[in-house]
Amino acid sequence: MKQFILFASLFSLCIISSCKKHSSSPGNSGWRTYAGSKDGDRYSSNDQITLKNVSQLKVAWTYSSNDKDTGNRSQNECNPIMVDGVLYGTTPKLKLFALDAATGQQKWLFDPAAKDTSKKNDPFAYYKICRGVVYWEDKNRDNKRIFYSVGSKTFAIDAESGEVIKNFGKGGYLDLTQDLGRKTKSFVAGTTPGIIFKDLLIMGARVDESEDAAPGHVRAYDVLTGKLRWIFHTIPHPGEIGFNTWPDSTAWKKLGSANNWAGMALDEKRGIVYVPTGSVGGDFYGAHRKGPDLYANCLLALDAATGKYIWHYQVIHHDLWDRDLPANPNLVTIKHDGKTIDAVAQITKHGFIFMFDRTNGQPIFPIIEKPVPTNALPGEWPWPTQPIPSLPQPFARQHFGPEDVTDLTPEDHKTMLEKYNKVKYNTMFTPPSKEGDWIFPGFDGGGEWGGAAVDPETKIMYISNTELPYVQLMIDVPKNTYDHTLQGMGHAIYNKYCISCHGPELKGNGTAYPSLVNIGKKYNEQQVSQIVSNGRNMMPSFKQISADEKKALLAFVLKLPAKPSDASIISKEPVSTSKNSLYIPYAMNGYKKFLDTNGYPGIKPPWGTLDAVDLTSGKLLWKVPLGEYAELTKRGIPKTGTELYGGPLVTKGGLVFVAATKDEMIRAFDKKTGRQVWQAKLPAAGYATPATYSIDGKQYVVIACGGGKTGSKSGDSYVCFALP
Repeated sequence: MKQFILFASLFSLCIISSCKKHSSSPGNSGWRTYAGSKDGDRYSSNDQITLKNVSQLKVAWTYSSNDKDTGNRSQNECNPIMVDGVLYGTTPKLKLFALDAATGQQKWLFDPAAKDTSKKNDPFAYYKICRGVVYWEDKNRDNKRIFYSVGSKTFAIDAESGEVIKNFGKGGYLDLTQDLGRKTKSFVAGTTPGIIFKDLLIMGARVDESEDAAPGHVRAYDVLTGKLRWIFHTIPHPGEIGFNTWPDSTAWKKLGSANNWAGMALDEKRGIVYVPTGSVGGDFYGAHRKGPDLYANCLLALDAATGKYIWHYQVIHHDLWDRDLPANPNLVTIKHDGKTIDAVAQITKHGFIFMFDRTNGQPIFPIIEKPVPTNALPGEWPWPTQPIPSLPQPFARQHFGPEDVTDLTPEDHKTMLEKYNKVKYNTMFTPPSKEGDWIFPGFDGGGEWGGAAVDPETKIMYISNTELPYVQLMIDVPKNTYDHTLQGMGHAIYNKYCISCHGPELKGNGTAYPSLVNIGKKYNEQQVSQIVSNGRNMMPSFKQISADEKKALLAFVLKLPAKPSDASIISKEPVSTSKNSLYIPYAMNGYKKFLDTNGYPGIKPPWGTLDAVDLTSGKLLWKVPLGEYAELTKRGIPKTGTELYGGPLVTKGGLVFVAATKDEMIRAFDKKTGRQVWQAKLPAAGYATPATYSIDGKQYVVIACGGGKTGSKSGDSYVCFALP
């Protein structure tokens, strides 16, 4: 099959930590990088905490930043790092802290708001997410830096003083909206940290997912100066490898996304960085992006020193289901067919693990191009096949049929079965339609940004897995809603930018996408204007909307009467059909989870699991529910698991630690059997990946407790556990 060879087919294209005040044990006992190491394996050689004594774990310290935003449901998804006895991480308002890793005592705190107080450039408005930070030091250890992102700014901070390094970049930071090859007003932000190779900081970015999204290029910057050193175009430019796979030779000029938002892994010895990418904007209708959409939805192998292409594998062709690669890959060495192979393994939202020889992209196990449905909306050109690994076995259920509909009560089963039968299609990779189809596993996984943990000794991968169906229903985007009034112009703008999340009737879809009906009773015109410009919670910034367009949008949403002075800004035709705008005739009617009247998933449990997969044999070893609803347990219903956000870590001591659950617990499991051996209540849900490290022979486990997702209360604590 050899999909990794570009021209074969159109679509185939941690470490010893030393400290002045504390001594750390040898081996991979520190946590110097996001995900524990540049291999991305979330593994620790620490073995002080074992199956025999884990029940004795107690809270060693708690750190609270006191900056949670309950009204805006702030979050904290940070996986902190520990270097030289100092813990570095971020708070819900994206302040950067340095703590004594043994006591939790604060050494310094950097507040980016003190550097940017402009209301027009609120660095905290959108999503308030920084999943980790990056540490770098020179050979003499005289120059120590922390790099971390606040929206579109990636700051360089002195690791010892907490001060901005002003001779880096633009007075101390990189502007991720720059160096993209074209000007963009669309949203660009750093959420998952980059990775260091020698004197380079290699960065991805989160971008908008609409048709006018910013480019998703991978970029490398000089760690000392902040100057751009190389760039890899994820939509190939003329003369670059893969350019001829795009039927539209101008795609690189106007399309965006295909970005790395989920993190990377680095083979430091070989100098190869492994970069997973997402889909091309927009997510669910692709008539404007015909072809397989190279290098979207790919695992890329690039020369870390130059950014030069080495190999790739496309996991989804012409994505119509928002199947971004959701987490950094894992590097592991396995025995296969009698040979020792350095491999790279990539988890996906739809519950698969793709494995390759990391030197050349050759699949470890056969991958089959399976024919899939191609009946689609007018103008759409679905790709006729999709790749399915023969092994490893899927870690998530792959089918959602009527027999799988919830049966918590007979009444629930009857109601939800009626709703199930209203959706026409239930096969994976059915193209989006106005009749509806099931996305299962859902838009948020399967596997998600928390990533997988891999034990390098046993070659076993551990994954926190969500099994919750979503309904994907497409709707028409009206083309002729403009009636030459200010509100009519605003309606056209709403249809272009807002309808997919808030719906044609402005009713929204639950907590993440609230109703805009009667929003004027909650916010005034100035407040709504600021939210549109800056974004808020899950809503991105819409700075690309001009002042006149925004005024029209507010007139429509808030039902504001036009003023005589508004006559000059009413355009001759709606923005959605103007010559400079791409008109997309269909949009998805929101991200709709399949939930019953009590808010439980409409599928039979388990709804969230911790899974173990042997990467040598490809076999699924065990799968246990992760999380519970206490009220259901009291009714005698076995543990169901909950929707999960956050990854596991695995230790040499025989344990898998994971939080991630809606029930605000952190748990430890026997890594051989999946038996739960410990749990502790957190002050808020730990929607993050734990870190562990050793200081003076004592092992610590720390988790960020940010809550905020899925209706959970927000928190601003880090809780650290250790043996007495």
